[in-house]
Amino acid sequence: MSQPSACPPAPRLTSLSHGGGCGCKIAPGVLAQLIGQSTLPTALFPDLLVGTETADDAAVYRINEHQAVVATTDFFMPIVDDPHDFGRIAATNALSDIYAMGATPLMALAIVGMPINVLPHSTIAAILEGGASVCRDAGIPLAGGHSIDSMEPIYGLVAIGLVDPGQLKRNADAREGDVLILGKPLGVGIFSAALKKELLDAAGYAAMIATTTQLNRPGPDLAQLPGVHALTDVTGFGLLGHTLELARGAGLTAHIQADALPLLPGVLPLAEQGIVTGASGRNWASYGEHIQLAPHITDVQRAVLTDPQTSGGLLVSCRHDAVEQVLQVFARHGFGSACVIGSMQAGPARVVVE
Repeated sequence: MSQPSACPPAPRLTSLSHGGGCGCKIAPGVLAQLIGQSTLPTALFPDLLVGTETADDAAVYRINEHQAVVATTDFFMPIVDDPHDFGRIAATNALSDIYAMGATPLMALAIVGMPINVLPHSTIAAILEGGASVCRDAGIPLAGGHSIDSMEPIYGLVAIGLVDPGQLKRNADAREGDVLILGKPLGVGIFSAALKKELLDAAGYAAMIATTTQLNRPGPDLAQLPGVHALTDVTGFGLLGHTLELARGAGLTAHIQADALPLLPGVLPLAEQGIVTGASGRNWASYGEHIQLAPHITDVQRAVLTDPQTSGGLLVSCRHDAVEQVLQVFARHGFGSACVIGSMQAGPARVVVE
């Protein structure tokens, strides 16, 4: 009698997607064209405090003098193979947009697209539990969601938060003379590319998971500091792309000190081997004409600057005399890599890397 055949091993999650994490984003130049053709004038809605006009992190709608609803959605294909870690990263990334507006999360809804006949149900359940665990950690309910049978695995959240309109932090309100502070190290996209090629060691993977699953809790505390003028988070468009949004919103030139950037350990050697994401090149093609690189900036450094960050750090624009307070807030929440990376100065809306 023949023995029953064993079930085939479950495929690697990253093998089922053409891109991973925030590297899946549509290139910023293409996205701007698409959005520009499809949105209604925000002037029709006077209580819509933040819409699509400055590519901010979330929409904000005023309810009354002291309350506004903050709403965002974020989802992507797997950036790691461990299903529980994938769920955690995706949920942390989605909630980051709430924190980046200076708001407090209120609840979330799950967005689930899975190849139901390809992945074991236990794998899908682990993804969902990973996301739910982050919501519990943030102190909010995962109150529902929607699921479909899709060819590639997709997971994320609709996230809802609350903010006092007087403490709302946009990405467009930086001021001349402000100092730029980044809350998390760069290099997640490069690590994800290395992981897909099976070139990321255990220490690198642990560092990647630690940063991508760290909730950007400092956001609401930073919003209460009078010296903080603008706030955003660094995700799929890379540090240069999101800094350029700050510059455009304020009509200023952002200056970045390349040697001041916090990096995940081992990022530069990987980038020197050519291990980067395709999204890095698409990012540069979309906004490179608005970036001025000093002659000493290498291609490897440029790859880091354009590297798509999944669940990246908060980028703060604040007065010079508020820097110590901002760094103290980050330190209190366990963000030991937070540091000054540049400044906002008079000039055309662009980014200068020195």
